[in-house]
Amino acid sequence: MTRKYFGTDGIRGRVGEPPITADFLLKLGWAAGRVFANEGHGFVLVGKDTRISGYMFESALEAGLTAAGVDTRLLGPMPTPGIAYLTRTLRAQAGIVISASHNPYYDNGVKFFSVQGTKLPDDIEQKIERYIDSPMTTVESSKLGKAKRLVDAAGRYIEFCKASIPTRLDFSGMKIVIDCAHGATYHIAPHVFSEVGATVITIGAEPDGININDECGATKPEKLAATVLAYGADLGIALDGDGDRLVMVDHKGEIVDGDELIYIIAKSRLETGHLSGPVVGTLMTNLGMEHGLKKLGISLIRAKVGDRYVMEMLVEHKGVLGGENSGHIICLDRTTTGDGIIAALQIMAEMHNTGKNLHELKCGMYKYPQVLINIKTDKKVNPENDENIQKAVKAVEKKLNDSGRVLLRASGTEPLIRVMVEGQNGDLVRNYADQLADEVKRAIGA
Repeated sequence: MTRKYFGTDGIRGRVGEPPITADFLLKLGWAAGRVFANEGHGFVLVGKDTRISGYMFESALEAGLTAAGVDTRLLGPMPTPGIAYLTRTLRAQAGIVISASHNPYYDNGVKFFSVQGTKLPDDIEQKIERYIDSPMTTVESSKLGKAKRLVDAAGRYIEFCKASIPTRLDFSGMKIVIDCAHGATYHIAPHVFSEVGATVITIGAEPDGININDECGATKPEKLAATVLAYGADLGIALDGDGDRLVMVDHKGEIVDGDELIYIIAKSRLETGHLSGPVVGTLMTNLGMEHGLKKLGISLIRAKVGDRYVMEMLVEHKGVLGGENSGHIICLDRTTTGDGIIAALQIMAEMHNTGKNLHELKCGMYKYPQVLINIKTDKKVNPENDENIQKAVKAVEKKLNDSGRVLLRASGTEPLIRVMVEGQNGDLVRNYADQLADEVKRAIGA
């Protein structure tokens, strides 16, 4: 069954434009409630990030779930991985996240977690979609759902994060800067890292509803880099609006992306005998990471872009580590989904255990120059079906030979076509990327 509403990461779009409207979220809450009520008994958790529209959508989802006869526990602002954790440990029927992750404040979305703390199975999403397109009804008044606030949610998740590293580790003397992207980790991440002993300088922790991800966080780590240098910090941690992405900065102010962080964790797990299965990356994973892992005797397999697909391949191949260069890092030996705070703690633990700084740890792999160009489009375009685009791609691939890669794809979360070229020569890579971007613009009439 083709999905009508759900994408690779739930339902997402611009607030006020279908389907991200109050009436649709009311219907979505009811539809999900009907499915969950049919599947069993129990409550549903609802959490959100800090964008202003979260208040409206939280109320709409709560009303829909209530009308379907399902009890709700409201978490308030809570990182996406925290909601996954609480869904699992509280034995909730499901967890619902109101967030558009790294997108600007004027976007929002909804994604679901199962009782196992993983993304909902396809068949459950399909059942929800069928109810969305059917008339909404309300259960008899005595069977209406009830809603409560869960007041200790943040404390529970803070303790879970700290437990992801050995209690013997003490980060006293380590100075770190944390950028919370004015998002859902603003009241959690500073406590986690200070409670494990680090001296913490916090930025991006004053959400006002519209400043989430605004020139800060994992998608814009330049301010973090400047702050690390200004304070002479040992490292910087940049999270995104919902806390499932991580980008770091070393003491020299150099940005360390998801590929480099995954490499560091993979090497650490290998040396301690805790790495099993292959590491799972995506089509966007840098070729340098693949080569770096190969030198260690670790195989890399590539999934489609999206942490959902990374997770599927980890389960299929019995792996424990995977992620994306954007900073989604899944440590399946610690948690069930991408978690920026837990991934950062793994890196800090490796620094502590080896006595090396972050700059030294990342030097084990050489990143190939990679150019990514995002082209906005209002049209539904599949680059694979355009003859001229494919002709241009083949010409560039022939020039790169085996020393680089080309990837063109439509974004699953934004109205963009992404053009990526990587290779050993940075100037050539830029020229090839520009050529392909021009061809895509011609094809879509941009």
